[in-house]
Amino acid sequence: MNYYSNICRPTIKNLNKSIKLLKDGKLIAIPSETVYGLAAIAVSNKAVNKIYKTKRRPYKNPIIVHFKDLKSIKSETIENQYLDKLYKFFSPGPITYILKLKKNSKISKILLNKNNHIACRVPNNKVFLKILKKINIPIAAPSANISSKVSPTDASHVFDEFKNKISLILDGGPSKLGIESTVIDLTKKPKILREGFVTKEKLNKVLSLIIINSNILNLSPGQASKHYNPGIPVFLNSKKPQKKGALLVFGKSKFKGKNIFYLSKKNSLLEASKNLYKLLRKIKNDGYKSISVTPIPYKDIGVALNDRLKRSAK
Repeated sequence: MNYYSNICRPTIKNLNKSIKLLKDGKLIAIPSETVYGLAAIAVSNKAVNKIYKTKRRPYKNPIIVHFKDLKSIKSETIENQYLDKLYKFFSPGPITYILKLKKNSKISKILLNKNNHIACRVPNNKVFLKILKKINIPIAAPSANISSKVSPTDASHVFDEFKNKISLILDGGPSKLGIESTVIDLTKKPKILREGFVTKEKLNKVLSLIIINSNILNLSPGQASKHYNPGIPVFLNSKKPQKKGALLVFGKSKFKGKNIFYLSKKNSLLEASKNLYKLLRKIKNDGYKSISVTPIPYKDIGVALNDRLKRSAK
């Protein structure tokens, strides 16, 4: 048996197979521009339950539902004064909108947040969008990893997490962005619940509103204090590695050695984002006992990177 026995390329044949599996209530893994998602049809309680059980995810942690376009989001949610304007600028893309669900919606109530609101996103990934358009059913898809662990940015990462517990893993190559979507609550005055590529500054330019970060738990994925954890201790704002540990470096440095890993030598926050989860996994798999991380600028997407590292260090 091939080691990666359930990983396959997103050919037309395999896309059709994926859709059949989803309609049959099975789980598959789908690539996106952020991270790989563990996918099931969002209208089936049984299928959504499989996501929670397979990921070992607490039921209080809501799940993002992915849609093919703005019209399909509106068909399931109550009209919102902010949605159209934000969608025009940022979707399809790495942004998730918290909205009020219509009473007659068939979306599973299991994946809603504690206020019974739904998290909606249109991904900017050809493979994911093809499936959404062909199946014409919203798809629930949190990151394809065991809950609280490092998110997957490659098909092989998904296999390492679940082996053959997932029916099929579509290989769309490495994730282009590498961290999860920004989550913004639009049910009242807009609030960022999770930082991401769509930053507070970008949102303010469109809405001309003060976007207030919220620490209210159970309204959005990714809010748990311990999350994105590689399984070994993580030390932030470090100048050198711990004994038997590795150093994760942002920018140029004089450090040399097998235990030195670079997020970006070019001071690129985008490159650092692409590399973050991949390197956290590699360092753990290489047998190092800890990960020390040099400071990352707290600006632009660096805010999101610092958020992920802070939670991984818990």
